[in-house]
Amino acid sequence: MGLFLAVTACQTKRNQEGNKVEDNIKGTFGYDLAFLKSHKETILLTSPDDSEAKAIIVAGYQGRVMTSTAKGENGNSYGWINYDLIASGIHQPHMNAFGGEERLWLAPEGGQFSVYFKKGQSFDFENWQTPALIDTVAYKVTESDKSSVSFHVNAMIQNYTGTVFSIDIDRKVSMLDKVSIASSLDILDLGRCKSVAYESVNSITNKGAEWTPEKGMLGIWLLGMFRPTDQTVIVAPFSTKRSQKPLITDDYFGEIPKDRIRIEDSTLFLKADGKFRSKIGIAPKSAKNVAGSYDAANGILTIIKFSLKPDERYLKSTWEIHKDPYTGDALNAYNDGKLADGTQMGPFYELESNSPALPLKEGEKVTHIQRTYHFEGDKGSLDKISLKVLGIGLEQIGSVFK
Repeated sequence: MGLFLAVTACQTKRNQEGNKVEDNIKGTFGYDLAFLKSHKETILLTSPDDSEAKAIIVAGYQGRVMTSTAKGENGNSYGWINYDLIASGIHQPHMNAFGGEERLWLAPEGGQFSVYFKKGQSFDFENWQTPALIDTVAYKVTESDKSSVSFHVNAMIQNYTGTVFSIDIDRKVSMLDKVSIASSLDILDLGRCKSVAYESVNSITNKGAEWTPEKGMLGIWLLGMFRPTDQTVIVAPFSTKRSQKPLITDDYFGEIPKDRIRIEDSTLFLKADGKFRSKIGIAPKSAKNVAGSYDAANGILTIIKFSLKPDERYLKSTWEIHKDPYTGDALNAYNDGKLADGTQMGPFYELESNSPALPLKEGEKVTHIQRTYHFEGDKGSLDKISLKVLGIGLEQIGSVFK
């Protein structure tokens, strides 16, 4: 197939309709489209049945989805974008946080099988380095049409123990039509709200020696960065069917104040205002395959749905040597905030999902699928979707921290 690449020279700074970046309102999809096109080659995808439902993909940023909208160029732009870093053109040490509402990373981050620390180093920030493979390397576009794009890259990467992995990474991002959105969430219809959704299929193929638990394995880690507001709440349903109590980690960065985290029935709520650094994780035996957030200020419901295998091993990523490195999380959520020195990367918040770690023979692969949905508009329609998919209505979400 032909490659439908929306490419613009850096000096033009114009969007599809020829408008300058300055002609768009910041926070709109049109602004982000014009901005990104002025700095990188961009790929603009459109829903098969809704010309206003769009997403921007950047191959130079590992095929990540930078942002999307349900209402065209004048509509809200849902992804968080690091304008200053992108405009600078200067790569940063440790990590380049370009932003984007879905990027591909590799697990684990910490521990004896980490691919972010070199062998023998202490697990300190000055030693932490995001591999170029998931930070600065551009992925090759292999196939594309107006509603989907596929990427490929092959690489070698070494973990903390010294194991070298020879791998192929394949990633495909596809826009979903309205029928697919409704059927994949098991809802009858979308009501009177606007929507945009896309699916990413991500695979790592082992091209070398067999992976073993003793020498380390790799997992797929998908992270989405979104715009926070004072009225945004993360919603993470969980189950106790497979464990006597919910297997939840909520102290990644120390204790979270009680006015920022709450558990009611079988749902964890976390403030997503970008004002306090906090992170939660839910183990695969407790996690459900959905999570989301609701921005009451703008009436935006966001949902992620991902492949989940509760009986498989998931990698731990905390910065320490692990007694059991395969008791990690299937779902994570993060709220950005100031560091001890007063600086802050965002503000943004994240919804994250992980694949299991599998002992792959040469030629075998691990695949992780995630769908990201945004709904905006009629509150009654949004409430029905939230109740059906997340098990919680908008009124309860909106009042949980009041």
